[in-house]
Amino acid sequence: MSINITRLDASFVDFDRQLKDLLAFNESDDLEIHQRVLTIIADVRNNGDQAVIDYTNRFDHRAVMEASELELAPETLKAAWDSLPTEQTQALQTAAERIRAYAEHQKIESWHYTEADGTVLGQKITPLDRVGLYVPGGKAAYPSSVLMNAIPAKVAGVSELIMVVPTPGGATNLLVLAAAYLAGVDRVFTIGGAQAIAALAYGTQTIPAVAKIVGPGNIYVATAKKLVFGQVGIDMIAGPSEILIICDGKTNPDWIAMDLFSQAEHDENAQAILISDDESFLNAVQQSINTLLPSLERAEIIKTSLTTRGALIKVKDLNQAATIANLIAPEHLELSVEDPETLCKDIRHAGAIFLGRYTAEALGDYCAGPNHVLPTSGTARFSSPLGVYDFQKRTSLINCSKAGADTLGKTASILARGESLTAHARSAEYRIK
Repeated sequence: MSINITRLDASFVDFDRQLKDLLAFNESDDLEIHQRVLTIIADVRNNGDQAVIDYTNRFDHRAVMEASELELAPETLKAAWDSLPTEQTQALQTAAERIRAYAEHQKIESWHYTEADGTVLGQKITPLDRVGLYVPGGKAAYPSSVLMNAIPAKVAGVSELIMVVPTPGGATNLLVLAAAYLAGVDRVFTIGGAQAIAALAYGTQTIPAVAKIVGPGNIYVATAKKLVFGQVGIDMIAGPSEILIICDGKTNPDWIAMDLFSQAEHDENAQAILISDDESFLNAVQQSINTLLPSLERAEIIKTSLTTRGALIKVKDLNQAATIANLIAPEHLELSVEDPETLCKDIRHAGAIFLGRYTAEALGDYCAGPNHVLPTSGTARFSSPLGVYDFQKRTSLINCSKAGADTLGKTASILARGESLTAHARSAEYRIK
């Protein structure tokens, strides 16, 4: 299987335009989908359980009669865990332990300090009360996503974690349910789509409303998350998966080709880019791509991804490679070079950075420890990976001493009167000596 991947050279006059065109991804809001989702949300808000049942029966080809049928018993999760082969339970256990250990380092603690006059200022950290976790169902089965979303929430101290997962035709995925058991998910409802997001956001007679919704989904799920944001918090609106690799030409080209494949196989819109200062190495990777691709089950998806959105980019040196990487702000960035730590100092924008020749991005997807829920589509310029901090909120604490009220009251009074807010000023002035 021979494929043509876009070749770019950073020395060309029109490189900036070519790079911009390569990165452009127009998944514009489909007004028809938008309207459908609005209708579903309104229906769930108005009709609760019955609307959820109707949509579940229609879209997932089920025959649910009562809302109670939508919830899985805790024993079902335990049974799924017990039924797995030892090899899978050990793999899930290892991944969970590493994700939890990393998450423990992310916890934010409350703090305070006391000023000279006795005034105390501080910050109180509180976990969210209840969080909703969306997990894709059907052909997609992502137990790793369950672990990555649920474990940080539990480490943060979230008291109730509600998982929703569609079960087309009533079929459940044992790995997903086992991961939910292992991660400590409290309740599981077998619903999906926009109706599941609406139910989590507004609550129904059976499904409790949550404070925040996390987890990946299709365009209907993503649109619903956009539309309920404000009623609840959301993690992010994720775009297609991305990998950018910077290589000095000294890594096995087969390794690099397979690393590119690892993200390209997600879907046709995924983006895989290689940057190198060695043109002969780019040629070698191109050859490896053609040689290895036919051996993969998802070869057609990878081929479409690489031919429509992939690229091999020639640069003059690794400094220029870092500059381009910062412009791209990729979800995943591999630094497959001799001295990745030094090059890493020049990287400012990336969801996750994989340092060295032996650190395959796939390790981060499953078991390295850091979260695999990462900013995409250039949003790493201003956002961060999912973590414990996404399930904790901060509250400011102010405790004025008598002397502090006198000092601060005078300042507040002047500023309040400057804004013509007399009640503000007088409220502060009452406490001035």
